[in-house]
Amino acid sequence: MADLTLIHTAEVHRATFDRIAARIAPGARLAHIVHPDWLARARTGIGTDLAAEVTATLRAISGPVLCSCTTLGPLAADAGAIRIDAPMMARAARLGGPILMAYCLDSTRAPSLALLRQACAAAGHVPEIRPLDLTTAWPLFEAGPPQTFSRQIADRIGDQLAAAPEIACVVLAQASMAGATGYLKTAVPVLSSPETALQAALGLTPPG
Repeated sequence: MADLTLIHTAEVHRATFDRIAARIAPGARLAHIVHPDWLARARTGIGTDLAAEVTATLRAISGPVLCSCTTLGPLAADAGAIRIDAPMMARAARLGGPILMAYCLDSTRAPSLALLRQACAAAGHVPEIRPLDLTTAWPLFEAGPPQTFSRQIADRIGDQLAAAPEIACVVLAQASMAGATGYLKTAVPVLSSPETALQAALGLTPPG
């Protein structure tokens, strides 16, 4: 049995998590389940059929499950999976604010904001959260190569940080955005979810 099963909505995430696991937990056994159609269906709203399909799939898996899709995060959590963004949001809450939360899909905005606000409330404060709409960059992720997508995200976030030096940290709402951290030159903490979530899911760090 795998130590952790990961649910993805893009094939590219398989290699990303395998690469991280090889570095932080070389002996970990990961299993991947990829459903690109789930995100395509969820972007216009999670209907009853999709909710039932996702829930049944997750509950049929033995052992811990990590869902790497932010749009499906709340549904996955209800089915017993770990949300990929939960450990990251908890860390952002501890850093305080103002928090710049960048996202690339409209369907991600609401669940990400709700989780970040919940994490901040649990940390005992409610800092200002500034959503940054980067949805115009998403076609670059779908078309590839990933470097083009990551550079555009980094450029847009860099512009925001230059205009708002009071920002305390940046949250990259989606796992697909993690590559932007390599292109951002800033002293402001820039948080991405894949490694933080994998550490928590494998018990390497506390989930919060």
